[in-house]
Amino acid sequence: MAVGSDTFPATMHPVAGFRLGVASAGIKKPGRRDVVLMEIAPGSTVAGVFTLNAFCAAPVQVCKRHLQTHISRYLLTNTGNANAGTGAQGLDDAQRCISAVAQLCDVAAEEVLPFSTGVIGEPLPVDKILAVLGDAKADLKEDNWTLAAEGILTTDTRLKGSSVQLEINGQTVTLTGISKGSGMIQPNMATMLGYVATDAKIAQPALQTLLSSATQRSFNRITVDSDTSTNDSCILAATGASGVEISSEADLAQFSAALDQLMIELAHAIIRDGEGATKFVAIEVEKAAAQQEALDVAFTVAHSPLVKTALFASDANWGRILAAVGRAGVDQLDIDALQIYLDDVCIVENGGRALSYTEEAGAAVMAQQDIRIRIVLNRGDVNEIVWTTDLSHDYVTINADYRS
Repeated sequence: MAVGSDTFPATMHPVAGFRLGVASAGIKKPGRRDVVLMEIAPGSTVAGVFTLNAFCAAPVQVCKRHLQTHISRYLLTNTGNANAGTGAQGLDDAQRCISAVAQLCDVAAEEVLPFSTGVIGEPLPVDKILAVLGDAKADLKEDNWTLAAEGILTTDTRLKGSSVQLEINGQTVTLTGISKGSGMIQPNMATMLGYVATDAKIAQPALQTLLSSATQRSFNRITVDSDTSTNDSCILAATGASGVEISSEADLAQFSAALDQLMIELAHAIIRDGEGATKFVAIEVEKAAAQQEALDVAFTVAHSPLVKTALFASDANWGRILAAVGRAGVDQLDIDALQIYLDDVCIVENGGRALSYTEEAGAAVMAQQDIRIRIVLNRGDVNEIVWTTDLSHDYVTINADYRS
């Protein structure tokens, strides 16, 4: 189940200097594309952000270590198994995989980054992955983004991608990216897995700043179920193949806006494909005193099972939203000064139900697939937005049956 029409682009612009290859190892299902190899041209720069979960998966540990000392040349992804909660054996298994890629592609093992997604706590089927690395390498192409988007999926029902081009100093710069994620989504850095490449030339420190900032405005503003994964990873690679160097303040600002657009589109695609989702919900907090205050309110509403089940039922039970706002921990919250809206329908003001509110108006908004909840605190000038889903029977079924 997914919300709205499929948003995967008809055109995924190739990025010069970035190739993708896909293979089927049969990790969880025979014949399914589940191994993806990505090649980054020499001379590129690479940035990454990773989960803050203390039980971060073996591949995340390896990625963080390798990014500190080497420039990455290859990214290896497997689905169907997270290689998380696997202790020393998991680290050994990740190392075996990247060492095989390194030997196959004639690079140092430290120049290979591993990524895994799937079931936590089960040993990585290394032999299955090693057996198809040659197939993945033989499949490397710059225009293979669509198959790669398929190859990184787990419980997702849709491919997730975005591709934009912009003009900088009269020259075209391309950004293209894919992501995966449907459940266990409250990224505390990035999404489940995300890969973005550009043909711009960007110094590594600037690239890391761009990725971290874009992540805060996109993947760190979504939640399906408030669960932060052990494997969250997002990579941004800049190949420089266009010859366009992004270094001036004006160029960085223009590039940053395009990167934000792309990553917000990827983040929205995750919410629209949230496990069991029937609603795409934007929670906007306006006129907060501070950013954290606004986010605390937005995420409290977004994570409320009572709010989420009311959304699923299209039930205009506005009291659940009011209660969530009240328990968000806002210091000295003046409940008489705030307003709450469903789209443009005011439901709460002066500490209670708005005089203009009618059940019919509220029910009409709740029946929509796309819903906007606006909470105007009237405490300052800070605005924030979080995107979430409803909570349906299908979410429970998907996760109850996940390992079967």
